[in-house]
Amino acid sequence: MGEETESRRLGHSTNLVGLPTDLLASTAFNAHPVSLHISGLREMNPSLFEMLSQAESQDEAGEAFYKYMMAMFGIDPEQQDHDRGDQAKTKQSVRHYHASFLRLLKGWGYDSNGPEGAVLKGWVESRFGLFPTYHKETITRFSSDGWMTYISEKMSSRFHNNSIYTQLDMLYEFCQWVFERYGDPQDSQMTLYRGVNSFDEHQIVKRIDKKTVVMRLNNLASFSTDREVADCFGDTILTVVVPKVKIVFFNNLLPIHPLKGEGECLVIGGDYLVSASYF
Repeated sequence: MGEETESRRLGHSTNLVGLPTDLLASTAFNAHPVSLHISGLREMNPSLFEMLSQAESQDEAGEAFYKYMMAMFGIDPEQQDHDRGDQAKTKQSVRHYHASFLRLLKGWGYDSNGPEGAVLKGWVESRFGLFPTYHKETITRFSSDGWMTYISEKMSSRFHNNSIYTQLDMLYEFCQWVFERYGDPQDSQMTLYRGVNSFDEHQIVKRIDKKTVVMRLNNLASFSTDREVADCFGDTILTVVVPKVKIVFFNNLLPIHPLKGEGECLVIGGDYLVSASYF
């Protein structure tokens, strides 16, 4: 599974969730998670959570959240579906483009190392303090080409004209609200799967045995709830037990989104105990 990597700095000393970043990124936290919230988000949006409290089902809550986001951020459904390579846009239409969390999810689905992926990884860095370990290439130091490309893409003005980080804050908090409201309070974790063909993106920190390692996942990574789906994406299946508080998005969270069909979850990274199966 490749050579073990040296332990590197995980991220910033501060974040917006109130726990030391090194603790948040540790296997100890994953084994014994505690509730996480982005500072001030729920207090600043009481009307949203009051509305959600009146929902009679998860589907109804998802529909309410979706409509709230469309109204709050003025997201035009037609804009969400523009092809990224659309050369017909005028300068004026680009200026008035309303960045959308749905567009970021769509871009992530195409390529997690594209510009939309950089913005999502930048949001994780900003809110949870974790540096990305990979963006188009392994990131080993701040002066590397990979780091500079990541910085350039995550700051793209195209995606920062409509409070995009606040949109992602709200998506995360809604996800956590759903787990709290409709999940089993005794079940704080989910078993997820990821298919890989190489270990460039996720670094091995420590070997436990032939099939078990501590792996440093990229600061945001895709996993599937379906092992057979994960098998389609690589010869090696990574099995990880993920705290629900480190899940940003899951497949049936919203009534409409571009990642349906793969049981996909977006997971905040750090060090995880990983079991690898080979085919």
